[in-house]
Amino acid sequence: MTDWGDLYRANVDAVSRLAGDLDDAALTTTVPASPDWTVHEVLAHLAGGPADAIAGRMDGAPGPAWTEAHVAPRRGRPVDELTGEMRANLDAVAASTVDNPRPAIVWDVAVHHADLHEALGLGVLPEPMWAPVLAAVAPMKFGTAGVPEDLDDYELFRALFSRRSRTQMQSWGLPLSADQLDDLCIFGPREDDQPVP
Repeated sequence: MTDWGDLYRANVDAVSRLAGDLDDAALTTTVPASPDWTVHEVLAHLAGGPADAIAGRMDGAPGPAWTEAHVAPRRGRPVDELTGEMRANLDAVAASTVDNPRPAIVWDVAVHHADLHEALGLGVLPEPMWAPVLAAVAPMKFGTAGVPEDLDDYELFRALFSRRSRTQMQSWGLPLSADQLDDLCIFGPREDDQPVP
């Protein structure tokens, strides 16, 4: 069984190390599959989302108004403040994942960590950072039909969180209708092809 608190800590630690090495050009890079966020704005979300969750400010989550409410005030903050805020909330977030079968806050950091890797040309996120999320989410989406064995696990992880387009998913050749493929995407289907590392 996955220790979601440990997985959250591992992702936050890795994101913090990554963020500390980024220059201004990297921080202003647009992150594919996000709402036109820059790398800095993704970091702002990874600081602000957990802060909101801990404080119970979840009205409208995970919609655009909710995310903008915590990203906007953090746009001008230095990276070390954002990573410091992430770290300050580690224990509270980890505690919130105990006995939680759907710890969205952990899934969110794994997805955005992968977003950062793809945006910055760092290749596929190391498997321990995302594989437990896929193992939890894929059975929910595929149900009794089971997860197809010949799919690339990383690509499936990205697609389930709406990081791959309809066309990209159709190229897998699954015996699923367009509507069934759309239903696999947690945040709905997307039309724009995404870069694949």
